[in-house]
Amino acid sequence: MEPWTNYRRETMTKTPKDTLVGIGKNLTDGIKKGTPPKIHIPVRSLSNVEFDEKSQKLRIGARMSEREFFNVSHTRKFLQTIEVASILKGLLDIGKHSSLRDVFYMAKRTIPGTKTNVVDQQTESDKAIEDLELMSGFSRENLHVNANKMGSVAGNVIIEDSGDTINWGKMGSGGWSIPSNVENIQFNKVNAKYIIYMEKAAVWERLHEDKFWKKQNCIIMSSQGQSTRGIRRLLQRLSSEHKLPIYVLTDNDPWGIYIYSVLKFGSISLAHMSEGLAISNIKYIGVTCDDVEKYQLQRHYIALNDKDIARVKQMREYEWFKHNKAWQRQFKMMLNAKAKVEIQALSARGITFISDTYLPEKIKNNEFIN
Repeated sequence: MEPWTNYRRETMTKTPKDTLVGIGKNLTDGIKKGTPPKIHIPVRSLSNVEFDEKSQKLRIGARMSEREFFNVSHTRKFLQTIEVASILKGLLDIGKHSSLRDVFYMAKRTIPGTKTNVVDQQTESDKAIEDLELMSGFSRENLHVNANKMGSVAGNVIIEDSGDTINWGKMGSGGWSIPSNVENIQFNKVNAKYIIYMEKAAVWERLHEDKFWKKQNCIIMSSQGQSTRGIRRLLQRLSSEHKLPIYVLTDNDPWGIYIYSVLKFGSISLAHMSEGLAISNIKYIGVTCDDVEKYQLQRHYIALNDKDIARVKQMREYEWFKHNKAWQRQFKMMLNAKAKVEIQALSARGITFISDTYLPEKIKNNEFIN
C-alpha cells in the first residue's frame, strides 16, 4: 500500500462518490478472486504524525494498518466502516447532507440472525467516518456529513450562503451561528484589520456587547472550548483569502494553549486534515503568565491538578514547542506557579477592561506569542 500522502494525491482527480465506489469495488473484486476482504487505513496515533518544519503543520505519516473481515478482533470495526461508507454513498447519491447523530442512527441496526448491533455508541460511527476520511482523502463535509453548530461570529463582513445574503454585523446579540460546512460560503465584503478568536462564548458576548469589533474594525469569533472543524476552516479561509491576522485568546491553562496549538499546527487525531484546517500565521494574544503578573491576577489562581501538570509537561516536548523559547518560558512559569487563571479574571479590573484596555493595548504593542 502506498503512503497516505501519495494515495491522497490520487484522489484529487476523483469525486467523493467515485472514491467510495472505488473502495467498494476493490473489496468486491478481491472477494471474486478469493482474497479475504480487508481495508487499509493510515495509523492515527502520535507515532505516525510528523511535524513539517517548512509548512509548520502536522501531517499523517506513511504507516498503514490492515483491518481484515476474517480477523475476529477486526470484524466489527470492518463492518462499521463499510456500513457507514454505504450510508455516505447514499447521501451523495441524493445530494443531501446529514448530521453525525443522524448517521449513527442510520447505522444502528441489529445484524440479521444475531443480537449484535452494527454500532452501539455514536463514537463508533464517528470513528468510522474519520476512517473513511483517511481512506478517501475527503473531509466528512465533502462526504455530506455535518457536525453541530457551536460558534458565533460578528464583524463588518457580508457573505452569501445558500442564496442568502448575511451581514455579520447585523445578526443581533447572538451573532451569526457558524455552520459545520463553510466550503460554499462566498465573501462579498470583508472590512476588518484582524480576527480575535476566543475559546469562551461568554467572553465573545462581552466583546460583542461592547461593540469591540466595530470600534476596532475587526472580526470576533468564538466556540465553546475546543474549536469545531467548521470554525477552523472558516478561520483558515479568512486568513488565506483575505490575509487577516488571527489572534487567539484563551484561559491561561494547558488546555487553552492546546486550543491555540490545534488551530496553528493541526491536531494529532486529525493530522490528515491539517492542510485544510491548520493556520500557520495564528498568534497567541493571551492570557499569558506575564499577564498574570502585570495585572496582578494571582489572587484568581486555580491550582493545577495532576492532569494539568502532565499536560503541560507533554506539550513542552511537542516538536513544534520544544525549540520555541517563548513557549518554553510560559510552560516553566506555569509549572513554577502550579496554577492557572481564567480569562474572566480580567473582569476583576472592570467589566469592560478586556475590551477597553487589555486587548487594545496588547494589539497596539504587538504583545503576542508566535
